[in-house]
Amino acid sequence: MRRWPIYLIGYLALTAFILLLAISCQPKLPGPDAVALWNVIGVEAKYKGWRQPSNWKGVRPSKSPHGPYTSIYANRKGLSGRVPLPYGSLIVKENYNADKKLSSITVMYKIKGYNPTEGDWFWAKYSPDGKVVASGRVAVCIQCHRVR
Repeated sequence: MRRWPIYLIGYLALTAFILLLAISCQPKLPGPDAVALWNVIGVEAKYKGWRQPSNWKGVRPSKSPHGPYTSIYANRKGLSGRVPLPYGSLIVKENYNADKKLSSITVMYKIKGYNPTEGDWFWAKYSPDGKVVASGRVAVCIQCHRVR
């Protein structure tokens, strides 16, 4: 019977441990619930640890309804480049006024089966302190981001 070298067994065990740790550290995403979503991504501004799209770094000029300036962050799925974006994609947009003061935070969150006629997107708008301003099937969000 062939015996595995002890270092190989240790390497495999360490690799499995790291993979399990990485999986367990990913926040579990909620259903279509704006308060629960904020608790996952917004508390302590966890989304700020995400990357920005390569074509949108820092705070840049923007258009209404988001305000004259915005900053965009997305989770890995939201930056995947796949079309359409996969379920679990999250895109967070910080909306700034003309003085570049944060005025609101808007979120697009793709949830399987949530709203199939509009691409399964759940929308949320928060005040800078995380209070829900609007959420769900928000008409103004759908009108601008409608899947054609």
